[in-house]
Amino acid sequence: MTTPPPQLIVSDIDGTLITSAERVPERLRAVLGRAVDKQCAVALATGRPHRWIFPVLEQLPVRPVCATANGAVLYDPVTDTILRAHELAPDTMRDVVARARAALGERGVQMSVAVERCGTSAFDPEGELFVVSPQYVHTWEAQGFSVCEEAEVLAEPAVKLLLRNEYMTSAQMYEAIAPALDPRVAHLTYSMSEGMLEVAAPGVTKRLAVEDLARRYGVERERVVCFGDMPNDIEMLRWAGVGVAMGNAAPVVKEAADLVTDTNDECGVAQVLEGWF
Repeated sequence: MTTPPPQLIVSDIDGTLITSAERVPERLRAVLGRAVDKQCAVALATGRPHRWIFPVLEQLPVRPVCATANGAVLYDPVTDTILRAHELAPDTMRDVVARARAALGERGVQMSVAVERCGTSAFDPEGELFVVSPQYVHTWEAQGFSVCEEAEVLAEPAVKLLLRNEYMTSAQMYEAIAPALDPRVAHLTYSMSEGMLEVAAPGVTKRLAVEDLARRYGVERERVVCFGDMPNDIEMLRWAGVGVAMGNAAPVVKEAADLVTDTNDECGVAQVLEGWF
C-alpha cells in the first residue's frame, strides 16, 4: 500500500470478516494481531445485535468495541457495557409501518414486523430483546425471541425495526418503501437479500458509529479503513479514508468503495491489511 497504514480498522462481520462457514480465517487473525501490535485500533460494525457477536469475538486476537444494530448501539464487550444507543420511538415505528404497508399496496398485507430492543446487557433474556409479530418469518435460524401482537411489538422504544416480506427481495421492498419515508424521521437500509428491511433512528448508520469510534481513538478520517459488502455498509465506506468492498459485495457497494478486494471466503480483508501489516 502506498497510503499510510490505518490507525483504525473497522469491519462488517457477515459476508466480510467471517467466511460462509462463519469462521475468521487464521490468515486474518494473524494480520489483525500484527495491526494491534502496531497500535492500530480494531472495531466491528455490524447489523447484528450485540447479543450475537460473541461467537465472532471468540475467534479474534482482540476484544474490540462493536457498533451493532447498524450503528444504533455502541457496545464494549470487555465490560458488557452499552456505551450509547439511539432508539426509535413507538410513534415513529407505527408511522413507518403504516407508510411501508401503504407503499407496498396489495403486498402490504404480507409484511410482518419485529424489533430489536437495547436492554442493558448482551446477556439479558433474548425474549426481552427480540420481539416479533405472529406472522414474522425468520431469515436465520430462530434463536431466543418472544411473539406479541403487532401493537405490543411497537409499544416500546427499539434500536432497530425490521420489516419482513418473504415474497419480495430486500431490494424490491426498498425500492417501493424508501420514497415513502422521510429520512429525517427514520433511516432505511438492508443487509441481506431475503425480503427484510432495517429501520433505525434518523441519521443512524454505521458511518455515525465509525465517526464516534474515530473520535474515541483520536484517529483522523484519512487513517480509517472500513470493509463491507452490503448496502448498510455504504455510508461508512464513503466516509472512511479507505473504503473497501468485498469481492462478494453488492454492485452498489462496490461503486461506493475506493477499492474492491477478494471475497470473504478468499480472505479479502486480510489481503488488503497485509499491504500495511
